[in-house]
Amino acid sequence: MSPEMLIPIISSIGWLVVVGAALASYRLEWGQMARMALVWLAIFVGLYVLVLWFMMAQDTAGTLV
Repeated sequence: MSPEMLIPIISSIGWLVVVGAALASYRLEWGQMARMALVWLAIFVGLYVLVLWFMMAQDTAGTLV
């Protein structure tokens, strides 16, 4: 893990905590809460992978030129 990726990882964890707190404020049943938490987790992981892929593709393109 490079130092450049430390801030995005920490901020993503922070946003997940904020989303978890907002989700807990609805006082849903455990099944609904688990399903919504998994959906949010999938969204964040998908965005993280997309940004990481874009950064790697940009880096690769820079070395080819």
